[in-house]
Amino acid sequence: MDETPKPEYFVDLYRRAFSEYGTQALWNMRALENPTPADALAITRALRTHGGMDGRRLAEQIESLCRAPH
Repeated sequence: MDETPKPEYFVDLYRRAFSEYGTQALWNMRALENPTPADALAITRALRTHGGMDGRRLAEQIESLCRAPH
């Protein structure tokens, strides 16, 4: 079984970010129903800045998936 995350997995992480850090780090952003990799990358700075260590790790996961070669 291939357990490598699929590039589309960034959408799950994007939604998780808003679910877990919406009021803490992403309060001034709107969650999109169908985010693109660019949309997901746009929230990583706020996660890094206001999300604590767990938010930073989530930002790193999003960046890794969105910048991975397809």
